[in-house]
Amino acid sequence: MTVIKAAAVQLSPVLYSREGTVDKVVKNILDLGRQGVQFATFPETVVPYYPYFSFVEAPYKMGAEHYKLLDQAVTVPSDTTRAIGEAAKQAGMVVSIGVNERDGGTLYNTQLLFDADGTLIQRRRKISPTYHERMVWGQGDGSGLRCVDSAVGRIGQLACWEHYNPLARYALMADGEQIHSAMYPGSFAGDIFSEQISVNIRQHALEAGCFVVNATAWLDADQQAQIIKDTGCSIEPISSGCFTAIISPEGGLMGAPLRSGEGEVIADLDFWAIDKRKRLMDSRGHYSRPELLSLLIDRTPKSHVHERRAHSMSVAVDEAHRPGESK
Repeated sequence: MTVIKAAAVQLSPVLYSREGTVDKVVKNILDLGRQGVQFATFPETVVPYYPYFSFVEAPYKMGAEHYKLLDQAVTVPSDTTRAIGEAAKQAGMVVSIGVNERDGGTLYNTQLLFDADGTLIQRRRKISPTYHERMVWGQGDGSGLRCVDSAVGRIGQLACWEHYNPLARYALMADGEQIHSAMYPGSFAGDIFSEQISVNIRQHALEAGCFVVNATAWLDADQQAQIIKDTGCSIEPISSGCFTAIISPEGGLMGAPLRSGEGEVIADLDFWAIDKRKRLMDSRGHYSRPELLSLLIDRTPKSHVHERRAHSMSVAVDEAHRPGESK
């Protein structure tokens, strides 16, 4: 049976620096590779950093901070994505990471999945930015609500409060998810947020019968002080809220979760545990009732332009000008 060494990474971004954060991520990937890690999850939009300003500033005041993020956001593909992909290749590791993606003048909360050969095998965008995040990020479509085969197994990804959307989660369950990559901001909204993350990811592991590898970010005291200086907020909204952990298919913690500081939770994922769970409860098989309850999903990539060619008009013109026919 397959056994995969996985890591959930709690990491501080280099605040306001895409290049600095990416250098730190690359170093971390290579270090984990030397430890034999085969799969790693990094925090939500850790490159370049989560937009904490959107939670603590009024919309009409956040322009300066929003411009900073636009300037440091990630284009896909770019030197940034190539650097992460090259690190994944060198480490022989599958990597799931959250970035602020810039597409034209719009930012998206995007999850990138790199295979162990460095290939970008999934780019998905958060379908519904949460509350304050709607001032910063655009909406994704259903094309990313699917699992992807990788060197370590079949992987699905969701970001933060997408885990409160049971239909989005079931889309991945029904698609045969073996490893679920979850990511949240961290250093956000206090202890209650940590407790809610624990409930989210443990419930998904139980329902999906899969492993969950979850990562949150961490702001150190200097970074908190910088955000307080730049936004005028108090420290409470940008404190605690961390819960980096790996969860078994039976909903159990695989090692102690990280609630503060930088570090990793590393565990061996024995896929026999998936069979053990699904023998009793398989939400896409013997414990489902598709004739009673089923999911309708539109996975069509959405485009802003839909071109409709004037085919019928051209045919009519051709027929009207056939030789020998009356005009």
